[in-house]
Amino acid sequence: MFAGKPVMIVIEYMENCSLDAFLRKHDGQFTVIQLVGMLRGIAAGMRYLSDMGYVHRDLAARNILINSNLVCKVSDFGLSRVIDDDPEAVYTTTGGKIPVRWTAPEAIQYRKFTSASDVWSYGIVMWEVMSYGERPYWDMSNQDVIKAIEEGYRLPAPMDCPPGLHQLMLDCWQKDRAERPKFDQIVSILDKMIRNPNTLKTPVGTCSRCSWNLLLDSFGLSKRCRPLSPLLDQNTPDFSTFCSVGDWLEAIKMDRYRDNFTAAGYVSLDSVARMSIEDVMSLGITLVGHQKKVMNSIQTMRAQMLHLHGTGVQV
Repeated sequence: MFAGKPVMIVIEYMENCSLDAFLRKHDGQFTVIQLVGMLRGIAAGMRYLSDMGYVHRDLAARNILINSNLVCKVSDFGLSRVIDDDPEAVYTTTGGKIPVRWTAPEAIQYRKFTSASDVWSYGIVMWEVMSYGERPYWDMSNQDVIKAIEEGYRLPAPMDCPPGLHQLMLDCWQKDRAERPKFDQIVSILDKMIRNPNTLKTPVGTCSRCSWNLLLDSFGLSKRCRPLSPLLDQNTPDFSTFCSVGDWLEAIKMDRYRDNFTAAGYVSLDSVARMSIEDVMSLGITLVGHQKKVMNSIQTMRAQMLHLHGTGVQV
């Protein structure tokens, strides 16, 4: 018997269970608009929690439930806490485990949680959704993730992820928490994308960063145009330093496929940079996670070549 009224959370039955497992089961089966709709539902749920003064602290695709209509609901409030009405309020904790791959750097380092640290986690959820449940940072250790984030590394865009969505992820991953968007702004931006599907495409010859800033302008969120590739920072692999395809594969921990590349005639980094996902699959790389990891690195290599040399790579 309870001494007082028990505290309970009553939620509806969500037949498709956790979002991460559902996406992995249905890899590649949804349109971009459907994926954005899922993200919009999650952002709306987090906007509600934030407006109610709650910080979730464990936002991840595994803690999102999804039903047969692809409606997503935020769940698992085991780490949630109430914070003050002050929008700058901070919840500080000591001890306990932290889901490093989903947690903002200030929360890892100083154990300070805010709605802004939930926004960081939401950016990771965006990446999980657009990569169909891929594990954030792949097989990197937690310590390697912490070090990479501190040095400025951010996850590259998943395959076929519209530049605008990846830019929103990068905004969620701003080191200064004050620079991250609020959940109501995120919902507004996603609504804009859903109403205008062309914003999810990149016209040939258009600077996607500038196009994204035009979209932000409509919400009074304009930022100065960033460099061509946000991944070209000190911790991004410098592909010009690799002497061979083998060196590159070893750097991304995919050297098990060295013979596959050689047998198919991909013996130079220039030829690798021209590869498509179909080319990667034709090598006999059957694991979807490995296909995505290789292709993400190829896309980053291509962006770096474009940035450093100012020449087009025909694909």
